[in-house]
Amino acid sequence: MTDLTAADATIAPAAKPATTPARPFFSSGPCAKPPVWSADKLSTDSLGRSHRAKIGKSRLAYCIDLMREILQLPDTHRIGIVPGSDTGAFEMAMWTMLGARPVTTLAWESFGEGWVTDAAKQLKLDPTIIRADYGQLPDLAQVDFGHDVLFTWNGTTSGVRVPNADWIPADRQGLAFADATSAVFAYDIDWTKIDVATFSWQKVLGGEGGHGVLILGPRAVERLETHTPAWPLPKVFRLMAKGKLAEGIFKGETINTPSMLAVEDAIFALEWGKSLGGLDGLIARSDANAAALDRIVADRDWLGHLAADPASRSKTSVCLTVEGADEAFIKAFAALLEKEGAAYDIAGYRDAPAGLRIWCGATVETADIEALGPWLDWAYAQTKAA
Repeated sequence: MTDLTAADATIAPAAKPATTPARPFFSSGPCAKPPVWSADKLSTDSLGRSHRAKIGKSRLAYCIDLMREILQLPDTHRIGIVPGSDTGAFEMAMWTMLGARPVTTLAWESFGEGWVTDAAKQLKLDPTIIRADYGQLPDLAQVDFGHDVLFTWNGTTSGVRVPNADWIPADRQGLAFADATSAVFAYDIDWTKIDVATFSWQKVLGGEGGHGVLILGPRAVERLETHTPAWPLPKVFRLMAKGKLAEGIFKGETINTPSMLAVEDAIFALEWGKSLGGLDGLIARSDANAAALDRIVADRDWLGHLAADPASRSKTSVCLTVEGADEAFIKAFAALLEKEGAAYDIAGYRDAPAGLRIWCGATVETADIEALGPWLDWAYAQTKAA
């Protein structure tokens, strides 16, 4: 590593900051718990009971109802709790619905590339693939919605998002599949433009991992009931029973055994979100956090946004560039902050360009983002001097 220059020294003071963020949890998944969270506040009446008992089914149904209310999801769309986190939910949708018409996959980060791999190599659908480099968004105008279209609403590993749903036509023939795991509860999503959406509680809600959420619009249900995939389906992917949608899945009758502790944890976060005013309150918190981090970046010549265009820059998983940094530099930088208890888990994703990734979703406090700035200066100076 290079020596610290005089210019760098004026930007990054050698002295440690006097205070650390009160909650230094900036991981992009699992994310920070809500600031009022503690384990003893969780309801425990459903624990140790069958998820098929009246209490288990009622708590699962209540969780679904809360998600619908806060997401402002229309009655036309169904919500199911499914196994395998966001990955399981999105793959369930792909394996059960694709194959009826041509497919276009969009990829500008690693998870989008995962869906490319599934469509091309596993399902062998010969998809049209539209790619962009990390930090960039492809030209959405070239997408043919005569195809089924797969995309990530908010690229967790690149910090790039779609600006809105205006590029999705209302009269599309294909289905729009949105991996929305870092987007729900942080953006105002036009649900009339989305046929399939997936996410997991471990992102914006700070919930526990292992469970996914599958949202189906009416056109997706129609596809399920009129299209039989050409490949065998594992039991955990099966959404149909006797030629009809298995409606119970969308009323709390899960395909396999869920963790009721994870469900209660999600309910706590959803009730907290409702207490803030629901979606508007959660979006406002995320916006404030992203703005605070943007001010930190603007004040430092050595720090930048991987997503150069503000219109397509994530407000949740914000990915940053560090001048002259390679993977070893970032690893040392992040380790220093973790050792000091100033920031946890802020190194960029392993497949992304070397840099930082700081979660700015609603469960993070703006004051903690603001307190992080001086620590970034300190860690930069220390790592440059090492």
